[in-house]
Amino acid sequence: MPQHFDAVVIGTGQGGSPLAVRLGESGRKTAVIERAAFGGTCVNVGCTPTKSYVASARAAHVARHAAELGVQVSGSVSVDLAAVKARKDRIIGQSRDGVETWLRSAANVTVFNGHARFTGAHTLAISGADGAVTDELSADEIFINTGTRAVVPPLEGIERIRYYTNSNLLELTELPEHLVIVGGSYIALEFAQIFRRFGSRVTVLVRGERVLTREDADFAASVQKVLAREGVEFRFGVQPSRVEPHPHRENDVCIGFEQNIPAMEASHLLLATGREPNTDDLGLEAAGITVDKHGTIPVDGQLRTNVPGVWAIGDVNGRGAFTHTSYDDFHIVAGNLLDGGTRSVDTRIMAYAVFVDPPLARVGLSEAEVRNAGKDALIATMPMSRVGRANERGETDGFMKVMVDAHSRTILGAAIHGIEGDEAIHTFIDIMTAGAPYPTLQYAMHIHPTISELVPTLLDRLQPMK
Repeated sequence: MPQHFDAVVIGTGQGGSPLAVRLGESGRKTAVIERAAFGGTCVNVGCTPTKSYVASARAAHVARHAAELGVQVSGSVSVDLAAVKARKDRIIGQSRDGVETWLRSAANVTVFNGHARFTGAHTLAISGADGAVTDELSADEIFINTGTRAVVPPLEGIERIRYYTNSNLLELTELPEHLVIVGGSYIALEFAQIFRRFGSRVTVLVRGERVLTREDADFAASVQKVLAREGVEFRFGVQPSRVEPHPHRENDVCIGFEQNIPAMEASHLLLATGREPNTDDLGLEAAGITVDKHGTIPVDGQLRTNVPGVWAIGDVNGRGAFTHTSYDDFHIVAGNLLDGGTRSVDTRIMAYAVFVDPPLARVGLSEAEVRNAGKDALIATMPMSRVGRANERGETDGFMKVMVDAHSRTILGAAIHGIEGDEAIHTFIDIMTAGAPYPTLQYAMHIHPTISELVPTLLDRLQPMK
């Protein structure tokens, strides 16, 4: 007979781990199942490792430009990738071990290692690395937190070459001579700048005519300008169709294109063409759980699937692809289920940042979305060169933008591409969450000299959107 639990959490990502602990604290007999490394994507191959690389890349960049601030650095600046990786591994190890220790010591929580598959609406089988079933569980409440993985496009010859995704690129100990990146979105651009600052030649292949197609064109152009100035090469309107090993250099790659575009060579090929949910091997059909054409699990506002007593949180539900959205999913589920709350993901204001340097951060609607919705709105922009703190730091790239509803005076959306934009954007996030009109920000006394102090000045520039 299966072991019965009140609740089972599948996956120990940023939503699953705290949810398992809260469920145990509520008195529920709780099981948590992890098939690989504790902490999920963020800790192991996402935020934690990549942002440690961003920090190393920025240190190299600042050192190379120190003379602009009157600081002399003797000799050339180089990057020891093995040392960068070792630092990253230490940080990851601390986080991963911390999550596992937390879960194993939590009240009423039992940890299982293995791969979970549904055998019914509320029953699961756990298998080991050899595929043999090691445990069978049943539960009244099941929470799916299995995350996503990198998409590997169906390129002709892909099985014959060595290629990289965001996961295994982080395992390199020697710098690529020429890193070619397929993709023009967030992951692609972060890695492009990182490895260019490390010292690699970097070429980004973009299928369309610009990067960051989900962002306004002016912000996309601003980000591209910074990366191009640093030496990142961009090729637009190209789509690789085939790859093959280099005939003379071991491990190098030849990349072919359609439409008579000449082939190109790379020492390393990074595929950054999107993410797909980890749902194909969960046995969801045995439970009657619906998935959409992308493999994500549709949920309602309270993150419930179509099967009563089963929830899906984090990237796997398609309602947000960020660590903070996964953690907010935890808050919604825990608050509603355990605290009698009524929160809904449907009213969540989306916010995120692209961690290029300087970062691009956004909350709410873009200008294009406001225009497409036909809203009567006000708009203002301001270059970062107007910001005292940016000038003092010698980092004036980028600009700010805000859109406001002309009638309610509430903020519809805002974005910042500029130094510390990922922090300053919270000025907008908080006021939008409070539902307060934009003059509330103008009445506040901000600290000088900061980036956020220019937000009231930005709002002074509001004009009707034409």
